[in-house]
Amino acid sequence: MKTFGRFRSGNEFFYGELRGDEVHRLLQPYWIEVQLTGETVPLATLQIDVPVAPSKLVAVGLNYADHIAEMKRNEIGAPLIWFKAPSSLLAHHGVIEIAFPEHQTDFETELAVVIGSHTKNVSAEDALDHVFGYTVGLDITDRDLQKQEKQFGRCKSFDSYTPIGPFVYADADVRDVSIKLWQNGELRQGTRTSRMIHPVAQIISFASQSLTLLPGDVILTGTPAGVGPIQAGDQLEAEIEGWPRLCNSVANAQKISIGGGERTAPNTI
Repeated sequence: MKTFGRFRSGNEFFYGELRGDEVHRLLQPYWIEVQLTGETVPLATLQIDVPVAPSKLVAVGLNYADHIAEMKRNEIGAPLIWFKAPSSLLAHHGVIEIAFPEHQTDFETELAVVIGSHTKNVSAEDALDHVFGYTVGLDITDRDLQKQEKQFGRCKSFDSYTPIGPFVYADADVRDVSIKLWQNGELRQGTRTSRMIHPVAQIISFASQSLTLLPGDVILTGTPAGVGPIQAGDQLEAEIEGWPRLCNSVANAQKISIGGGERTAPNTI
């Protein structure tokens, strides 16, 4: 299994392959081509940045029976998909900024898929050949807005509402791996990906019938039961099968007064 990510050194950002405690720099993003520059940098000297830069961030809902039950919903017979704004992506150790602290805003941990090649009308049998790798994702959701609106895009697309990482893993077998989330040190979610209603290959095939998936695109594959509200001061840790945990803190978004009104300040992380 190979490990890839995006890193920051001062004001410079670059993609690299992590081998032990060293990052081997790449000439370009890993999903385009894994071509090393020959330069290595100690991981301890770098900041870990968002490891993906998708043209599309596709989300899947109602993909675990226990989550369907806790949300009092029904299975719909096919993957339920929508889009999240790529601007909602957040790095490992970034701060989730709650846009409306008076709303119920929930965590949802998910397996994320990174597409590795042009994918259109692919069969489920061939779908995994189009995957570059996998990572850990969170789908932060404003439940008040979700209940008010038929479309899920806005309630899940505020800045910082999609933490992801810290790294992407190629050549991983995720058909039956553990997925867990801790809130302030207490286990809140825990299941195995084998309990998905629609496995990864089926999701990719289904999505590719309607749209073209491009290299670097990301699919969030749904969350299991145990979702719950977050508040300022919380610490979230998400893990898949012993990979390094995705760790994020929570704060209320700063409000800026504008001409007698106010708006949420953009995330600057």
